[in-house]
Amino acid sequence: MTVAARCPIDLDLVDPDTFATGLPLDAFATMRDQAPVFWHDQPGAWGEGFWVVTRLEDVREVSRTPEVFSSYARGALLTLGDQVDEEAALALTRQLMLNMDPPEHGAYRQIVQRAFNPRTIRALEARLQEFADDIVDRALAKREGDFVQDVAAELPLLAICELVGVPVEQRRAVFELSNRMIGFDDPELGGSPEAAELAMAEMFGMADALAHERKGRPGSSDDTDIISKLLAADTGDGALTPDQFGIFFVLLMVAGNETTRNAITHGMQAFFEHPEQWELFKAERPLETAAEEIIRWASPIIQFQRTALADYELGGQQIKAEDRVVIYYSAANRDERSLLDPDTFDVTRVDNEHVAFGGGGPHFCLGANLARAEVRILFDTIARRMPDIAPLGPPRALRSNFVHGIKELPVRYCS
Repeated sequence: MTVAARCPIDLDLVDPDTFATGLPLDAFATMRDQAPVFWHDQPGAWGEGFWVVTRLEDVREVSRTPEVFSSYARGALLTLGDQVDEEAALALTRQLMLNMDPPEHGAYRQIVQRAFNPRTIRALEARLQEFADDIVDRALAKREGDFVQDVAAELPLLAICELVGVPVEQRRAVFELSNRMIGFDDPELGGSPEAAELAMAEMFGMADALAHERKGRPGSSDDTDIISKLLAADTGDGALTPDQFGIFFVLLMVAGNETTRNAITHGMQAFFEHPEQWELFKAERPLETAAEEIIRWASPIIQFQRTALADYELGGQQIKAEDRVVIYYSAANRDERSLLDPDTFDVTRVDNEHVAFGGGGPHFCLGANLARAEVRILFDTIARRMPDIAPLGPPRALRSNFVHGIKELPVRYCS
């Protein structure tokens, strides 16, 4: 009988404190080298543990084999609580597109996919540029502030409000609610699963109010925003239920701002730490490659969970049906076997086959085109309008084993 590989170092990947000061990159490197697929104990959770996957090609293999590695069976979020509570939660979260498998997943994704295709995003770019210029105007007027709230959070919030159809005056509420939902392990941002559940309930209420307003508005059938598309959608089983609409809304609003906000913040911090890259970027404007490198470097989502539906060999390890498998994008994006010199921040990097948007397959990030456009436009605007932006203190990391986030980055805005 083959003995499962174990973590080559003493590290708990479930404990949010492991990530309280940033990604454990040295530990990830050791894992990739000595045990790229290994068993991680987690007493009290489903199966008493899970498989950790750290190499890029293995992450891709899991991502592109949904018939074996299911998002639906135990959900895509790493199991944290006991199995009784988890079963109750799964009944609701399985309605979330994130936790669906094909073919159901494809039917739901099709409802909104056109809103995020390259043509639609190109048509939105002029509006994104207006937003970016306004954001920089307000930051320059302040002279000093928190880059996260003043700059990084603003463009993704405005963009997703524009696409989804949420009034701009509600963007601050979306920001605060998504912080509480994502930051359930961080005392500064709510700090408990109960607070996260309350924030989700409040966002459900926002969705319900917007749906009622839209249905009662004359001419609403001509609207092209995502709320209107969702209200008019037919999944094959009829229209979305209020719960399904609310869950769809929550996913779009949280995923649409949280990940890009953190990519932008990590990108600015990377430029502070590598000033020669900032000078190169300002001089040459390699916008496309820089956006891709910023997103790879940031890896805003640390990991997602899958569950094996059948026995499967991966990375020399025998995974059994019903085993949970957790794919670590943040480790895979520093894999020296697949990326040249991955620990170097290089905004001119051309061969950049990262997995920050997922490893391919049905769950490849729906908002990838929008995220690229936001990063490209905002950093081009910062370089043009406030090229001498400078740090005033170190960044403060989010305490989370799921989101690679920065809560605060104090800066001086200099034109």
